[in-house]
Amino acid sequence: SGYFIEYGGQFESQQQATRILMSYGGVAVVLIFLLLYKAFNSARASFLIMANLPLALIGGVIAIFATGGIMSVPSLIGLISVFGIAARNGIILVTHYHKLRVDGFSREEVVVEGSKERLAPVLMTAAAAAFGLLPLLFGELAGKELDRPMAQVILGGLFTSTVLNMIVVPVLYLKYGWEKEEVFERQLAIERGEIFAVSEK
Repeated sequence: SGYFIEYGGQFESQQQATRILMSYGGVAVVLIFLLLYKAFNSARASFLIMANLPLALIGGVIAIFATGGIMSVPSLIGLISVFGIAARNGIILVTHYHKLRVDGFSREEVVVEGSKERLAPVLMTAAAAAFGLLPLLFGELAGKELDRPMAQVILGGLFTSTVLNMIVVPVLYLKYGWEKEEVFERQLAIERGEIFAVSEK
């Protein structure tokens, strides 16, 4: 009675760093949503783009378990970093969907044609980031103790977010992304800088 065990040193530092990173990661997700809402003037479009974040998380978690199952500080940094790349993929798709809708395409045409036309840009940007990280996965571990776990998580998140982005986001847009004409027209008016009111039904 009166005795207890307390772990310090590197373990204590890692736990503290993990708590800080988790807090900053939550702040980053909120800021991403606010910036998307500012850019699109639509909570629905923002949520559609944010759907890429759990898709990236899938690959990151798989990469952690495939490489030993150790959640380290570099792994957490990799997860937070891949969120930005995943959001960018969603922006590429949703922005083009909006453009095609303005051009008068039907709902199915917007999703099908928009996905085909943006497949190459999404793959190219993801491939550029992936090829830049590949050298960290090979060779001696010396000098890469921090970089390698981060690169593994980012590559895993890149793979799942890129593949699932071209499958999940088009389906979600087809079902939930088609806003009422009045709402869409008001968004276009805001984007063009026009000042006029569009009545809601």
